[in-house]
Amino acid sequence: MRRRASTVVFLISLLWISSVVAQSPGAKPLVLNPIAATSGTGVSNAALLDRPEVRVLRVDVQPGGVRNIHTHDDTLFHLFIPVAGGAQFELEPDKPVDLATWQAQFIKGGVKHGFKNTGTTTTTVIEVFVKKQQ
Repeated sequence: MRRRASTVVFLISLLWISSVVAQSPGAKPLVLNPIAATSGTGVSNAALLDRPEVRVLRVDVQPGGVRNIHTHDDTLFHLFIPVAGGAQFELEPDKPVDLATWQAQFIKGGVKHGFKNTGTTTTTVIEVFVKKQQ
């Protein structure tokens, strides 16, 4: 368990550092190959890291974009972190809440959740998934 916690802290630190570097003058943009989310509209995912123990996604949500309620049964938990723009986030059975930039959410594996962009600009979210060991 201590190793997993260290991995999560490392990944969050790496994400913060990369966001600072990406905003540096003259920084080259990261080129990703986005894929559409499996349910919803106006949502694309790009894998930043995919290993047997952890997956990190960059998720871009267009204005009005929706990721339908879904679960991740292959994970112990995951973090949902809006890094540009806000998002409306729903964790069942609770009511949707508006999240500000960097307002992270913790989701246990198998818990139903979804999100949408109610704003007028693209929202970018980083999701960090800690996978179940097989």
